[in-house]
Amino acid sequence: MLTITPAAPADRDAALAIYAGARAFMAAHGNPTQWAGGYPPPEQVDADIREGRLYLAREDGAVQAVFYFAPGPDPTYAHIEEGRWPDEEPYWVVHRIASAGLRRGVAVECLAWCCEKAGGRVRIDTHKDNLPMQRTLARAGFVYCGVIYTRDGSPRLAYQHAE
Repeated sequence: MLTITPAAPADRDAALAIYAGARAFMAAHGNPTQWAGGYPPPEQVDADIREGRLYLAREDGAVQAVFYFAPGPDPTYAHIEEGRWPDEEPYWVVHRIASAGLRRGVAVECLAWCCEKAGGRVRIDTHKDNLPMQRTLARAGFVYCGVIYTRDGSPRLAYQHAE
């Protein structure tokens, strides 16, 4: 059973290691550009920890996953193309979710935890080439809503949990 808690400064290296593994996994599975260039950078991880928005999922003491979870609104979700959001605010967002790859289903469990905490109103996005994440989102009960753009102008497939 997963235990999910806010990350502490001492968890920084574990989070960065999971993100490095996720970048390698994505590159090996047809998605080399989504987190290219070392994303998320250590400064982002540090900021997420300071703000209390980075979470770790542990099982039997081992870190299984890391993710950002915060209340909206998120400015990148203000404009959506080729679709629409099923609901307006309030909602929560999940960003930068990554599994350590130690066992299957961890991301789905993390997303279920987020949905429970947010009353089911959770949004997330992913790269068009991130097919494993798209399958994970479908398994976790998220529905495709349209296309949003990140701060750097990159398009992302946008999803919201179907309550």
